Amino acid sequence: TGVNAAVGRRTNELSGVADFVKSIAGGPPRFLVAKPGLDGHSNGAEQIAVAARDAGMEVVYSGIRLTPEQIVASARDEDPDVVGLSILSGSHMELVPEVVAKLRAEGVDAPVIVGGIIPEEDRPRLASQGVAAIYTPKDFDIARIMREVAELAVAHRNG
Repeated sequence: TGVNAAVGRRTNELSGVADFVKSIAGGPPRFLVAKPGLDGHSNGAEQIAVAARDAGMEVVYSGIRLTPEQIVASARDEDPDVVGLSILSGSHMELVPEVVAKLRAEGVDAPVIVGGIIPEEDRPRLASQGVAAIYTPKDFDIARIMREVAELAVAHRNG
């Protein structure tokens, strides 16, 4: 079926990333995926979580409609190598800096990446507030995204 073909194609695309992930010292990277705010559209976050799992990462999917405090508690408890936030609601300029600041205040130093509808003009401000990478619908190369997440995890582990 078309679904089987799509899954097989994605598995092939991610095989190189999976090989890289297997080579990472200390075991597979831990990747926390969460959706802050009232946005209930979870497809993108779930696709990223599944792709990360398929690439060999250990994924913690915290779910949707989370407060910054809930995300921070999950990150504190799960000790991720990378924190991924998915926001489609337009509230990224309020929520992302708040989550990053609270993560740092709690001693969570994992890099934070953001995916969603992020206007180009907001990228510099988010980067200056501690966001390591930003992905939008224009970033459709899932293997590249997973490779970059794994590389961020390695950089985090190497301090």
